[in-house]
Amino acid sequence: MHWVYYFGRVIIHIMVFPFAWWVVKGRENVPEKGPVLVVCNHLHLADPPMVAASLKLKSVFMAKEELWRDGWSRFWVENFGAFPVRRGIDTGVIRQAEGWLKRGVSVVMFPEGGRSKTGGLQAAYDGAALLALRTGVPVLPVSVTGTDKFKHLRWCLFHRPRVTITFGRPFLPGPGEDKLMRDRRKALMNDIMKRIAALLPPEYRGIYDAEKT
Repeated sequence: MHWVYYFGRVIIHIMVFPFAWWVVKGRENVPEKGPVLVVCNHLHLADPPMVAASLKLKSVFMAKEELWRDGWSRFWVENFGAFPVRRGIDTGVIRQAEGWLKRGVSVVMFPEGGRSKTGGLQAAYDGAALLALRTGVPVLPVSVTGTDKFKHLRWCLFHRPRVTITFGRPFLPGPGEDKLMRDRRKALMNDIMKRIAALLPPEYRGIYDAEKT
């Protein structure tokens, strides 16, 4: 890993401190050794580095390919442990993520394909489920709340909202009863998102709110 990877984890704490109270819950659920497939909801650009810094495991995360168009942002996201992904199921990226997992490096994914405009969970792409089924590594559901307040940084300076990152219990994808891989993938992805929803307050659960379905 590049020095920026380790330096960045210190910098992100320094950068967030003036704007928010950073709380991490469920650290006891994070395995002492990787790799794990971390799957999380997405509210703000700060989510990937904050989740990675909270994880305490060597990890990389997927980021939208647009960030590679500018040399400065490319330097930071690449050396902080990110690699580009197109929205949807990008088979090349899935293979790249599979390679990281085989080398013992955890992978952080945000399966909604972009930041939620409403704060609630959106329909997820199946890439995380496909990766879990292909590698068999434990899936670690994670929730983030409060980073949506970063849209109003001046307000944050005076109010410092609470940003909470909650790690759920890791689980291994079961063999499944569906004969078709596509069906297994969709069923597993739905299960993952419901586990993330269970870690979130009701107003963040979106379409995966069990009480509304």
